[in-house]
Amino acid sequence: MLVILLLSPMTTLNDRSTGSIPTSRAALTTGLLGILALLSAVAPFATDLYLPTFPAIAAEFGADATGVQLTLTAFLIGVAAGQLMFGPLSDRFGRRPLLLIGAVVFVIASAATVFAPSLGVLIAARLLQGLSGAAGMVLGRAVIADLAVGPAAARAMSLMMIVGGVAPVVAPLVGGAIAESLGWRGVLAVVLGIAVVMLVAVSAGIRESLPRERRAELAVLRRATGSPLRAMLSREYIGYTLTFAFSFTAMMGYISASPFLYQSMMGLTELQYGLLFGANSLALMATSAVSSKLVGRVPARRLVAIGLIAMAVGVAALLLLALAGAAAWTLAVAVFVVVASLGFVFGNATALALGAVPDAAGSASAVLGALQFGLAAVVSPLVSIGGETTAVPLAIVMAVAAAISVAAFLTTRRVR
Repeated sequence: MLVILLLSPMTTLNDRSTGSIPTSRAALTTGLLGILALLSAVAPFATDLYLPTFPAIAAEFGADATGVQLTLTAFLIGVAAGQLMFGPLSDRFGRRPLLLIGAVVFVIASAATVFAPSLGVLIAARLLQGLSGAAGMVLGRAVIADLAVGPAAARAMSLMMIVGGVAPVVAPLVGGAIAESLGWRGVLAVVLGIAVVMLVAVSAGIRESLPRERRAELAVLRRATGSPLRAMLSREYIGYTLTFAFSFTAMMGYISASPFLYQSMMGLTELQYGLLFGANSLALMATSAVSSKLVGRVPARRLVAIGLIAMAVGVAALLLLALAGAAAWTLAVAVFVVVASLGFVFGNATALALGAVPDAAGSASAVLGALQFGLAAVVSPLVSIGGETTAVPLAIVMAVAAAISVAAFLTTRRVR
């Protein structure tokens, strides 16, 4: 029954955009898309690059696993709050000025993480890093929403995931290799280098996608219709936003617990951990590439349904295996299935959500991103409640997130 409900063809805003409504307002160049992908990859790099160093950070500061997890939690809280700040402001003042401000502050915060003298300072610097890094993420999606709709937007979102997917593939490998020679501070120095590259790319390659004339039109529209939040009360926007956010929550549970799952439970080295983490990320990139090829021929909603079905199967297997105390490598196989399935969900669900509120792209992107990382911040400490020798908390968190994601998706079905 779940499979039938998820795959049932229903009319959506995205479906209508494939008809007589133009699917693109302006061309998204390869160079622009590459820069936007870099902006979206900042958070994965800032997160995944230093994951293999969690044990080393804990040893240097005399902290336990939960204390080190706070450096990740603070970053995720910052990303959530930053998106709520930058998104609505960009609808009024434009995308480029706020992108530049975010990039400058991100460089400063990244430098602070490298020289942090204590765990408390590191946590504070990571919070600021998340706040400023959020600008690139939320405004990158808004730029795409400014320039494309329908299948064009879904394809662009999926392609961003492919390019941005290099981050989680490369990050743990680079992080593991650097940590062995330069320690965790050297790893965070690489993040600083990425921050500088991002600042240069934004300065040289991003032009305003929401010109003053368009902002003036939107201001008139806001005065006539009220707050853009009213437009975001539609069932399509809420349903697809929750679908995306809770699917990401399931993946964030895996990311947060992966150092202890792979290193403590499976006994892998930092480099081996990076290789296995990278394999999962490659699977996500591959399914995202397949999705980008199919969108336009297959409705975006159907592609989301396919991804959710596969995710549900993988999470169910993970929960059963964890409760049965199965070998850690079997848990890794179930996690692989879950991560791979999300390539069909992320880009398409994002495009469907933002396509439901095209006149408030910045605010809509902000709410979507804030919910995404706000939930991730909550999940991050939950997966380690049971310690470093059990995957049951991880499996429960992922199962709950997957269930909510599927339920939210089903609310987007239209009554005939």
